[in-house]
This record gives sequence, C-alpha cells and structure tokens, in this order.
Amino acid sequence: MTTKILALTDALGNLVRFELLPGNRYDTIGVAPLIEGIEFNALLADKAFDANWIVEQLNERGTKIVTSQRPQRLKPLKIDEEMYKWRHLVENFFCKLKEFKRIAMLACKTDRSFSAMIYLAAAVINSR
Repeated sequence: MTTKILALTDALGNLVRFELLPGNRYDTIGVAPLIEGIEFNALLADKAFDANWIVEQLNERGTKIVTSQRPQRLKPLKIDEEMYKWRHLVENFFCKLKEFKRIAMLACKTDRSFSAMIYLAAAVINSR
C-alpha cells in the first residue's frame, strides 16, 4: 500500500495544511479540501494540479495560477516564469519531510499516526 501526501505550504515552504490520499488516487481528489477556507494570492504547483475545475475555481477567487501544464492542455495558460522558480520551496519541504525515516518508509500503520508524524516532523522542520 502507498500513501500520497498533498501539502499546502506558505511562501517560505512551511506546512500550512495537508491531506493524505491512497496512492492509487489522482492528486486532484484532495485539492478541494486542501484549499477550502484559505485565502492565498498564488498557487505554485506541479502538473497534477493542472485541472480545468481547479483553474476555474482559483480564477473565481482571484488567485494566480502558476503550474507546469499537461501536454494535453489545448490552450496553455500563461504563467509567471519568475514566480514558478519559487516552487522549489515546496519540493524542499518534501525532501526535508523524507529525512524522517518513519515518514519516508511509511512505517505508521494508520492515517492518524501517519498524520501525527507529519505534524511532528513539520514542527521540527519549522524550528530549524
């Protein structure tokens, strides 16, 4: 069994919120609860978040969308290339998270204990 972690970080790469998904589900399933009730100016994400309904919802909220796009997209979105360079902060967060052996190996048996480990690791990462 595998587990996916969808994380929302702030501009400095610190964890704001996350969702756990089964490894066999699309990432877009967890986006709605991840961004619900949070105000932000831009979404920097990878191809997994390039879905029409996400783009439409964020456009309604006035949020800037900066994602790498799937090759199937008929009308490519214009993205801010300079802003896209900052996406590495999210990737850095995941690299730091995987330094914790229990998270990298998915050693926790339940979602609740795995979530607790992610919160604990995020607290340690933020305190560095």
